[in-house]
Amino acid sequence: MTSAASSVAAACAGATPRRYPHFIAGRFVPEGRTEFENINPATGAVVGLVPEADSALVDAAVRAARAALDGPWGRSSEQERAAILRKVADGILARFDAFLEAEILDTGKPRSLASHIDIPRGAANFNVFADQVLTLSTEAFRTATPDGAGALNYAIRVPRGVIAVVCPWNLPLLLMTWKVAPALACGNTVVVKPSEETPATATLLGEVMNAAGVPPGVYNVVHGRGEDSAGEYLTRHPLVNGITFTGETRTGEAIMRAAATGVRPVSLELGGKNAAIVFADCDLDKALEGVTRAVFANCGQVCLGTERVYVERPIFAAFTERLRLAAQALRPGNPFDAATTLGPLISHAHRGKVLRYYAQARAEGAEVVAGGGIPDLPAPYDGGAFIQPTIWAGLSEHSPVMREEIFGPCCTLVPFDDEDAVLAAANDNPYGLAATIWTRDLARAHRVASRIEVGLCWVNSWFLRDLRTPFGGSKQSGIGREGGVHSMEFYTDLRNVCIKL
Repeated sequence: MTSAASSVAAACAGATPRRYPHFIAGRFVPEGRTEFENINPATGAVVGLVPEADSALVDAAVRAARAALDGPWGRSSEQERAAILRKVADGILARFDAFLEAEILDTGKPRSLASHIDIPRGAANFNVFADQVLTLSTEAFRTATPDGAGALNYAIRVPRGVIAVVCPWNLPLLLMTWKVAPALACGNTVVVKPSEETPATATLLGEVMNAAGVPPGVYNVVHGRGEDSAGEYLTRHPLVNGITFTGETRTGEAIMRAAATGVRPVSLELGGKNAAIVFADCDLDKALEGVTRAVFANCGQVCLGTERVYVERPIFAAFTERLRLAAQALRPGNPFDAATTLGPLISHAHRGKVLRYYAQARAEGAEVVAGGGIPDLPAPYDGGAFIQPTIWAGLSEHSPVMREEIFGPCCTLVPFDDEDAVLAAANDNPYGLAATIWTRDLARAHRVASRIEVGLCWVNSWFLRDLRTPFGGSKQSGIGREGGVHSMEFYTDLRNVCIKL
């Protein structure tokens, strides 16, 4: 094990905080213009020290990616790349426990969640896109010519180039590999800028890349923040050919402005204020289980999570009471304990933001059905960023609590009587990422799904994903689609070849 891998493992074990270095051209680089702390949000303890990349380090990473693209990697076959991606997937699974500990210490999420979703999906992304690149097709046409001999036109896909991958902190490994895997499958090279809150798994993946035989410079990692830091230096770099980002809408707008210089394409999955519509004819048990997960999973820090719950009036009282009991049954605490079902928010700063919405809801006269504050926990978890799962009723549709993304374990319950009216309310929002519909009426399910203004709509389920399907948002929730062939369309350029016969 190299010193970098030892560093990550030691931090995961709770030893003296170690540094999470950059990964550039196949080697770990500890330098930086300054250093910032990596905090375990479940306890508030420092688990790592992270060097912040300056513009020279970002430039080195981008140039390493460019050199690798111009080398054998850029000329490799789909079969060669797919074989290496499968080795990367195997490498993640072989180090499952190390990735799991790193993810838990970075995010505070319960082991039950991270072991079921984050690490398996992080590995699966490489296998899925290894399969996808081998079945990717284009088009061909026979063309008549005046001399009668004809011509053949066909299209080929070529790598877009150096891709900047800017990642969020809520699902660090999963959402990073969701972008890195298709980018590499298509023959691109990447420079990853993980969130400053969650540097560990991106760093650890460098070890796996080297072991799998990924050539130096194909996968690079630079640490830092956004403005006047690694994020801005990377997205403004003239040798970056495309930018993919998941995160808040305001940051997405800044990235679009940076990408305009040089006319670089962007793929943006941004914020959401997602709605659930629960009809009276639903399977109430399944609807409650699904909405509970959609509201409270990962302490509400899921871009696809639900913050607005519209319930048809005949079942509103029963649904409200059962959702209250479900929220109160969630158990915060040690994320490594199998009995823990609710982790902390990512930081005290983010908790402060969420608590301001809690206070605003009370000031506006909301009925607090459950929660509304901070749980009382023993040491060391009393130093963490835990918050109570919270449910409100009685808020106006015009309240900022109903219109703005909170990104915490909270939702507002609203009764409704009419399908058209509830659709109008659900659609009256600047975001359009996801929605869930709960009904036994198949005709209604199809009708409502076709009218709700979102990129993803689940019927009688939540977070059920086929990775071949399009993923992305409408309105202020993003630009572009990821998943299956849709990812490949972003990470490749189409080139037409015309052969005169």
